[in-house]
Amino acid sequence: MPYIKSYDRENIKLGSKKPQTPGELNFKITLSLIDYIQLKGKSYQTFNDILGALEGAKQELYRRVIQKYEDQKITENGDVYDGNS
Repeated sequence: MPYIKSYDRENIKLGSKKPQTPGELNFKITLSLIDYIQLKGKSYQTFNDILGALEGAKQELYRRVIQKYEDQKITENGDVYDGNS
């Protein structure tokens, strides 16, 4: 877990600051995970649910945002693959 300044940590907790660094984003996500664990309790099911949700969010981000960006850059800059790969 990256350590961030206590001032930033408190403002992110309060919602008065949006994450601006990878560490702050990690912190905000971690807060949500901790809340979920506190709500559901520590169990294999809870941990499995969390990992599934994180993986699903990752895949959806890739499918809906990153892949389109990559395709745009291929069009702009050319493809590294020549079609025979």
